Amino acid sequence: MIKIFRNMKSRDVWLSVLCLLLVCGQVYFDLKLPDYTAEITVLISSEVTEMSEYITSGAKMLGCALCSALLTVVVGFFAARIASDFSFDVREKLFRKVSAFGSAEIKKFSTASLITRTTNDITQIQMIIAMGLQMMLRAPIMAVWAIIKIVGKSWQLSAVVAAAVAVVVVSLVVLLTVMIPKFRIVQKQIDDVNRLTEENLSGIRVVRAFNAEKYQENKFEKANGSLMKTQLFTGRGMAFLSPIMMFVQSAVSVGIYYVGAVLINDITIPMDGTAEAMMAAVAERGVLLGEVVSFSSYALYVIMSFVMLLMIFMMLPRAQVSANRINEVLDTEVSVKEGIANGSDETGSIEFKDVSFRYPDASEDCLKHISFTAKKGETVAFIGATGSGKSTLVNLASRLYDATDGEILIDGKEIKEYTFETLYEKVGLVPQKAVLFADSVKENVSFGNCGRNVTDEDVDEALDIAQATDFVQALDDGVNSRIAQGGMNVSGGQKQRLSIARAIARKPEILILDDTFSALDYATDKRLRKRIATDCGDMTCLIVAQRVGTIRGADRIVVLDEGEVVGMGTHDELMANCPVYKEIALSQLSEAELA
Repeated sequence: MIKIFRNMKSRDVWLSVLCLLLVCGQVYFDLKLPDYTAEITVLISSEVTEMSEYITSGAKMLGCALCSALLTVVVGFFAARIASDFSFDVREKLFRKVSAFGSAEIKKFSTASLITRTTNDITQIQMIIAMGLQMMLRAPIMAVWAIIKIVGKSWQLSAVVAAAVAVVVVSLVVLLTVMIPKFRIVQKQIDDVNRLTEENLSGIRVVRAFNAEKYQENKFEKANGSLMKTQLFTGRGMAFLSPIMMFVQSAVSVGIYYVGAVLINDITIPMDGTAEAMMAAVAERGVLLGEVVSFSSYALYVIMSFVMLLMIFMMLPRAQVSANRINEVLDTEVSVKEGIANGSDETGSIEFKDVSFRYPDASEDCLKHISFTAKKGETVAFIGATGSGKSTLVNLASRLYDATDGEILIDGKEIKEYTFETLYEKVGLVPQKAVLFADSVKENVSFGNCGRNVTDEDVDEALDIAQATDFVQALDDGVNSRIAQGGMNVSGGQKQRLSIARAIARKPEILILDDTFSALDYATDKRLRKRIATDCGDMTCLIVAQRVGTIRGADRIVVLDEGEVVGMGTHDELMANCPVYKEIALSQLSEAELA
């Protein structure tokens, strides 16, 4: 928990110190109230009839109450300000950290867990700060101060308070022992609920297509039911403790007044004595009655302090779990680190030198000793069976991962030497799964920073090359039409074409197309490839495809099988020399079509 507070700004630290001083003042005024109560009690039991003395004591009580209320409001305001500032800073750092994650780190935590850590977990920390500055600071100060005030007044009355404190502490220890493990479970169960909700919403079409609504409901019900049971358990535990605290408070009051009555009764008034002796005994009884009244108030302050501590301790374990989860993200070492190079002498070249790659925690390499070169303006295609490593290879070229062994050179420099901004200005990536954002067509195509402004003419040209102009113009608002979240209001082929247009609009040196023609019909595929060849001739293209027809015109085709290069050359060369490629080609096209 302490580790995460290192993210607190110095301004908030000083505000926290100010809150501590204000809380001390607040406790001082609160603990003055019993003194004035005792003073008024003594005045009532005496023969004083001057109303001014009662008014003076009452005015002092009112002044203390108003000062305490004012300080409470000020402390509450500062606590809320500190908590909100801290959560803002931590959430920003967490977002920036997650944004810097590579694919390996994202897979380690899962999307649902990262969302929970950025929202619910930070909210838990915010609550503990807001309440802690008001209650965690106040409770121990008030408890110690009140105990100091009552110590030495009466050992009998102190024994009653000590017994009550013992009951509260035992209840607190038992409750925390039972509850802490449950708080650790709650956050993981929230992750599960978020994950199932995300899966159900993103896969709603598949769910409906397979009539799996009931199946998904049962999965969600199971996870939600587990979370509900855990939350009910912790809630019932807190509810069970509340009547215990009320009973202890009431029992303390009754016990103090009973013991006080016994002590007062022990002070006998000598009926046969002098008037002075009788008055002295009555005055002694009045003073003792005032002490009993003030003692009762102090005792309730002590018990109330432990109740406030209890509330904090109930929140603290859950906040501790949340802090650990947040620190786990912030402390994660990013595997893909930025270089310092801002440019190079060459343009548009890419070279793999004996590159091997192994996924984290995998037992063996999924790419083995890959070597090839693509010069400016060339098209290099990759083909192979499912799982042969095609997408992994182009992910290395776009530095979503770093190679385990070997070197990847872009424009003659090792890819790790570039700053991310420089690297991604050179590379235009169209991922295997088309990703669109909830924005207009125009904003999706001109998305991001590519080192220059993407004009409306660039957008129109990119849409035209990507064969997307016809369906975009058919939309109600043309390029200003809204794309739903995840591109749910366009087809798979339309999403692919918009993703291709987004990459082309950047005018990158290297265009990476990761199986982005799979949802296109053959005619559209052919027209699109022809336009890329004619209008983007100065771009170096890396194409991953399953169709031989898509890549047969490439300058060089790399055939992968189980992560290894088993053939490299033109279409005709591979048909003559590579059995794997020939088998793939003949499974898709007849010999006449291939000829």
